[in-house]
Amino acid sequence: MSPKSYTLLQLNSLVRMAVERTLTGEYWVEAELAECRERGGHCYMELVQKEEAHSATSRSRQDGTLVARASAKCWRSQWALLQPYFERIAQQPLRAGLKVKLKVYPQFHEAYGFSWIVTDIDPTFTLGDMARRRQEIIDQLKQEGVFDLQKDLQLPLFCQRIAVISSESAAGYGDFVNQLADNGRDLRFVTRLFPAIMQGEQVEQSVIDALNRIFAEADQWDCVVIIRGGGATSDLSGFDTLALAENVAQFPLPIITGIGHDRDESILDMVSHQRVKTPTAAAALLVSHLGQVLDRVLQAEERVARYALQRMEVERLRLSRLAERIPVLFSLVRTRHEARLDRLAQTMTAVLRQRIDRENTRLQTFGTQLFTMADRRLLQERHRLELLQQRATALDPALLLQRGYSITLVNGRALRRPADAPPGTVVETRLAEGTLHSQVINTPLTPSKQ
Repeated sequence: MSPKSYTLLQLNSLVRMAVERTLTGEYWVEAELAECRERGGHCYMELVQKEEAHSATSRSRQDGTLVARASAKCWRSQWALLQPYFERIAQQPLRAGLKVKLKVYPQFHEAYGFSWIVTDIDPTFTLGDMARRRQEIIDQLKQEGVFDLQKDLQLPLFCQRIAVISSESAAGYGDFVNQLADNGRDLRFVTRLFPAIMQGEQVEQSVIDALNRIFAEADQWDCVVIIRGGGATSDLSGFDTLALAENVAQFPLPIITGIGHDRDESILDMVSHQRVKTPTAAAALLVSHLGQVLDRVLQAEERVARYALQRMEVERLRLSRLAERIPVLFSLVRTRHEARLDRLAQTMTAVLRQRIDRENTRLQTFGTQLFTMADRRLLQERHRLELLQQRATALDPALLLQRGYSITLVNGRALRRPADAPPGTVVETRLAEGTLHSQVINTPLTPSKQ
């Protein structure tokens, strides 16, 4: 007998009844949000579980192997209560990448399949997981030896060329530029914006891309400033990533951050060269630094001028004393040097005469040898030309024609193979006396090699 078969609806109905009879309660589940989107007032989530990395230096949860996946839904009536509650406690919205603790019950629908229905959420679990991940990143940066690299850098004395990473439309960027321009001391700065996304899930890659663009022309900049204009504390999560912290910590230019508030310190703030509260505070820091350098320059200018005046007075007195001694010293020196110049002139005259006599003798010897060598070389070259003329005469094609040979040409070129003269080709045959023109009727086959 053939086994009993079911329709898909019947089979799914059996599954639904089995789920409803077996899983009758609600369950707290810990998982990671792979996807979280709101539509029509409902929240649709994709929950995953990844195999935890054994090493504490694992770069992120993305390194783990996926071991479980499920869909979850929070209906509009419940989501309207849970969403503000979670954001108030966790200080950020639900988003992909967060670990969450949800109270769920199972639901299987014949047409839409299985999903978990969310009835409650524990934001304190997410806060604890974020704190743990944050500490893991800090520990790994210290283990890699890059946590304090930026602190070892120094702002250049004349730190005036500023590369700015910020949102193009951020008010904080405008405040930063205005603060630099209206500094009250007529200090000049050159700034250029490298636009980046400063909140949301794209913060990490966007800021890294901006750093890469600055690195490509690093010799044109003195430092980098990363700023954002206000925003909620929850927006700081994008600055607590390992990849971004490593890029900032190992960047060759000093990086100043002004992305949060006084009570909120991101990992990016920790690894940067210097952290300030706001974009205007970052501008004030640069103005103060350059102002201190200007004060040092002005003080040095005063010291140099004062020292120059003192030194000029000392040298003036010294020159006065020397001027009194110059007439006597000059008379002695002149007499001594005039005698020395006379001796040098006599010596030079004798040396020049000896050298001229020696070179004249050498030139006469070279003249005699030159005539002898020229005659010998001319004789050799004349003999060589006679040999070449005899060889050229022996290779004259006209002599070959006189001996009974002929030359067959096609289009002015010597014919070497039958294949180069297909049927119908007009060929020219040159003889010792005259030329023949003929047309090829057929081309004989080339004898095959034995």
